[in-house]
Amino acid sequence: MIHSIQQIQPNIHLITIKGKSCDFLLISDLHWDNPKCDRALLKKDLDEAVERNALIIVNGDFFCLMQGKGDPRRSKDDIRPEHNKGNYLQAVVEDAVDWFAPYKDNLALIGYGNHETGILRHMEFDALKYFQSIYNYKHKGNVQIGGYGGTIHINLDVSTPNDDVTRNTAFIIHYYHGSGGGGPVTKGVIQDQRMMANTEGYDLTWQGHVHELYHHVNMVHHYNKRNKIITHRRVHQLRTSTYKEEFGAGEGGFHVERGRGIKPLGGYWMNLKVNRVILGNRNKGAQNDTRFVE
Repeated sequence: MIHSIQQIQPNIHLITIKGKSCDFLLISDLHWDNPKCDRALLKKDLDEAVERNALIIVNGDFFCLMQGKGDPRRSKDDIRPEHNKGNYLQAVVEDAVDWFAPYKDNLALIGYGNHETGILRHMEFDALKYFQSIYNYKHKGNVQIGGYGGTIHINLDVSTPNDDVTRNTAFIIHYYHGSGGGGPVTKGVIQDQRMMANTEGYDLTWQGHVHELYHHVNMVHHYNKRNKIITHRRVHQLRTSTYKEEFGAGEGGFHVERGRGIKPLGGYWMNLKVNRVILGNRNKGAQNDTRFVE
């Protein structure tokens, strides 16, 4: 896989991949610096991404960052010893730069979550931009920083040396870290339906934040003005969970005292591959259009 990633706008990124298929690891809510982060599981998934030559995209809450001076959420039980320093915020980020070093060729994009924006708002410290600047300089990486929400435009370039023009096809993702508490019954699904009502043109909408894990497919019909036919297409809705396990045996703590149950851990693998789909007939034969299938 040969790829490039380009920032078009602050929260719009174009990923171009040479070839007919590509794997992605879509994850969020790592809370990497929290002692409750299951780093063994996270490392397993990241190592598999390297083996599969997959691109890694993180949809917010890369960090936790709740143990700083003046943070009302701080607890002596929730800070790792190596981060218990006078320069706490910098210590966390600089440690992460080294820990994520093996994934410099795969880590493509990190978006903001409420933990990063909270630190930026209250402490005037942009943890993600600090991570990006040191990480890319030290490891010769090209990790990009997105927004709290944004667009990822993925192009698969299937051109051959014999082609006179570039042939590619697109898969468009709208990512948004998330809001609200998710709800013990709806699990956040109602927010996906609201997003369906106010977005257009995306193949996948992706949220995190509420530490739930699911994938839904919505079918929509689209009028093709060029061919004057109606086509059916999928809109995928994705919710990635977390790597922070807070329930334990249910003996107590913030998570348990608020009646929250066990949360699933992890994210999703996404495989994109190019397939030819016949949309309709024209006077000079069938008109083909390229779409992605799983």
